[in-house]
Amino acid sequence: MHITKDLVAASATPLVLGILAEGESYGYAILKQVNELSGGQLEWTEGLLYPLLHRLERLGHVEAYWQAPAGGRRRKYYRITDQGRAEFAEQRRQWAAVVDTLRGVWDTARSVNPIAAPAWEAGR
Repeated sequence: MHITKDLVAASATPLVLGILAEGESYGYAILKQVNELSGGQLEWTEGLLYPLLHRLERLGHVEAYWQAPAGGRRRKYYRITDQGRAEFAEQRRQWAAVVDTLRGVWDTARSVNPIAAPAWEAGR
């Protein structure tokens, strides 16, 4: 299934803040976690993630630091701030309202009888 860029972009901030609310992480691990959480349906690129992380850092929602794990190469780690936790809570409230509204529309659409195709399309 193809998920549109608009939907991917709209969901990116709460996804990243939610992942970082569980614990600090670095870019590649965040990309991998998004892919796993979505069952492979969201395949983010570095071109989407890193500008988002930098924006969240400028806004004060995340902070970053460099660390080299034992025997590994240096990585930039990100962690959520208190301000980021407050933003994540707000994002959750907003997304809950959107999801509830969509469910209402979908439930209503299921109960409506489908409109029959016009006679001129019936033979197609």
